[in-house]
Amino acid sequence: MAAITYEHIKTCKQTGARLGIVHTPHGSFETPAFMPVGTQATVKTMSPEELKEMGAGIILSNTYHLWLRPGHDIIKEAGGLHKFMNWDRPILTDSGGFQVFSLSDFRKIEEEGVHFRHHLNGSKLFLSPEKAMEIQNALGSDIMMAFDECPPYPATYEYMKASVERTSRWAERCLKAHARPEDQGLFGIVQGGEFEELRKQSAKDLVSLDFPGYAIGGLSVGEPKDVMNRALEFTTPLLPENKPRYLMGVGSPDSLIDGAIRGVDMFDCVLPTRIARNGTLMTSEGRLVVKNAKYERDFGPLDPNCDCYACKNYSRAYIRHLIRANETFGIRLTSYHNLHFLLRLMEQIRDAIRNDRLGDFREEFFEQYGFNKPNAKNF
Repeated sequence: MAAITYEHIKTCKQTGARLGIVHTPHGSFETPAFMPVGTQATVKTMSPEELKEMGAGIILSNTYHLWLRPGHDIIKEAGGLHKFMNWDRPILTDSGGFQVFSLSDFRKIEEEGVHFRHHLNGSKLFLSPEKAMEIQNALGSDIMMAFDECPPYPATYEYMKASVERTSRWAERCLKAHARPEDQGLFGIVQGGEFEELRKQSAKDLVSLDFPGYAIGGLSVGEPKDVMNRALEFTTPLLPENKPRYLMGVGSPDSLIDGAIRGVDMFDCVLPTRIARNGTLMTSEGRLVVKNAKYERDFGPLDPNCDCYACKNYSRAYIRHLIRANETFGIRLTSYHNLHFLLRLMEQIRDAIRNDRLGDFREEFFEQYGFNKPNAKNF
């Protein structure tokens, strides 16, 4: 039996969005799902117990960062990533490809792999499909990602074509190097940027390799929202209906809803914790920057419609004070709220699919959140 399986529950009659369950060696989670990002084996400022409390069914960690420190050998010796970080639910690890291309000033792409420099100390490093598999096998994540190139946006058709072809060859090498298919599922990553022909070719190549799941990469890298949505519209139908579909690096509320409508099952993004560290909140009434002076004497909750720990116990004025004073507890509270908000949003999306009204829910949410207003502020 495959390590990762997808169980389809329902299709929304109004939009075609999917409700399902992904089964893994460390438990199952409902989809569409948002995965909090624990880059270095921790979701910043959050404990595993808090993540469970707010309903996280799966989290993501990063191959590149854990390879550099503490080292995959140490994590393997500890009994794997689940034991190392005390998380007994599913974990997905990305391959490190995005970090290689986004963090390193110097990099040289060859057929064998990528030469680049350590983003902290400048030392020379080399990452290949085989090395990415070795690291992820040692980490023991439930879902592993194939090593791919994440091309920049915009990129020429010629560049993207060569990149897609290389990513397909690398995907085949990843499958051959994967040492634990019985308890770790390996997902392929469909690339191709905004080019429909190249997305079709990438999907065809990867589907022929029969991965247990497929990611859609190369989006949310600077392109306009309408370009991303159009790419999803012609990409998700190319992927098997009986396997999970994962849109990488997407976490704004509007994109989570629009992605689910276009058939996506899984999402991840550092957005909720990153903006939380600057005092920016996602609320049912839109974007809120709690550092602003107008909240100095506001003793109401961050979001009057939220029942999270932060909103039930602390005021905007207090949290503003903590953030401005650089107190860690303030960042913990804003991070907790933003993660809770997105996980609750995914519950609402699943309920809307169950009741065949995701299109109506989108309109209601966009109206309440202010996305329909001229010059609406997003993240």
